[in-house]
Amino acid sequence: MKVTKQTIIGDILDANVDASVYFLEIGMHCLQCPCSRGETIEEACAAHGTDADALVAKLNAFFGE
Repeated sequence: MKVTKQTIIGDILDANVDASVYFLEIGMHCLQCPCSRGETIEEACAAHGTDADALVAKLNAFFGE
């Protein structure tokens, strides 16, 4: 899976739920909420005041991209 800032969080979690650890690291503990699953990486990072590019890099490393 190739992750970008426009990738939907639900799609990431559907691909591999173990990726949730990277969201928990940024304080996003509401991963089961339907709203959060529909957000993009960019939207979630803006809401949590974190760096979207850093999260994308971690997720792509996790998925082996």
